[in-house]
Amino acid sequence: MIENALHSMTGFGRAEKSVGENHVLVEIKSLNGKQFDMNLKLPPLLKSFEFDIRNYISGKLQRGSVDCSITLKMNGASKPVSINPDLIRFYYQNISGLAQELNLDTSQILGALLKLPEVVTPQNELLDDASWQMVLQTIELAVHDVLQHRAEEGAVLLQDISSRIQNIRQLAQEIAAIAPQRQVRLKENLERKLEEWVGKENVDANRLEQELIYYIEKIDISEELVRLNNHCDYFFSILAEADASKGKKLGFILQEIGREINTTGSKANDAEMQKSVVQMKDELEKAKEQVLNIL
Repeated sequence: MIENALHSMTGFGRAEKSVGENHVLVEIKSLNGKQFDMNLKLPPLLKSFEFDIRNYISGKLQRGSVDCSITLKMNGASKPVSINPDLIRFYYQNISGLAQELNLDTSQILGALLKLPEVVTPQNELLDDASWQMVLQTIELAVHDVLQHRAEEGAVLLQDISSRIQNIRQLAQEIAAIAPQRQVRLKENLERKLEEWVGKENVDANRLEQELIYYIEKIDISEELVRLNNHCDYFFSILAEADASKGKKLGFILQEIGREINTTGSKANDAEMQKSVVQMKDELEKAKEQVLNIL
């Protein structure tokens, strides 16, 4: 398996193996999903091994919506069956009598009889240990193929999502850089409006200073920016962990990043800051879409 810091839930694997006249084909397709959910298609000979097959694949793939199809041909027959001649005679007697009564053609009656319930049934054969080992080895090869594809997709996701979080961090730094100028502009705007409304001579300078301090503290975003930067650091630390299954953790961290961005936007009261906040939200939404594909 390819080692990588991030793994996608999307992958495809195919493997086949033949020994003599026996042949097995395994195809596995994996897509993103909240939990592990598998649609497994098995031939009758493998029904008794369904629990083992499900346990093996779920243990390896861990999470995602998985479709697995296994085709097995033993001694040239994909589905060993038996025909019930007594039941065919019973059906024939009733159908042929009705056909004569209604003056219907009975030349194609055998094909219709073979489709009736219980006429053709799978044989209750058991798979020997050597054949089961061949099937298991083929499943292992197909799962290995899926894991390789997941790792390759994960490498692409890693590059994209890292750039999104780095862009959010850069935009936060730009907001922090213009924050002091925003306070100056807010103070100037308030002073100008007070002068227009009540006149400069009627403004209580001390009271104005107190109100300004209270207002500026109320819209201060320094704590939000610190927490946002810490969340970004934590996000990158999770990306660097050896554990391949980290999609849920990253999703939770993105929720926290979103909270800080929204709070920053609600406090901004500045056109330049709002532009950066909108850009951060755009990057965040793209990151969330990518995280949905992460194992």
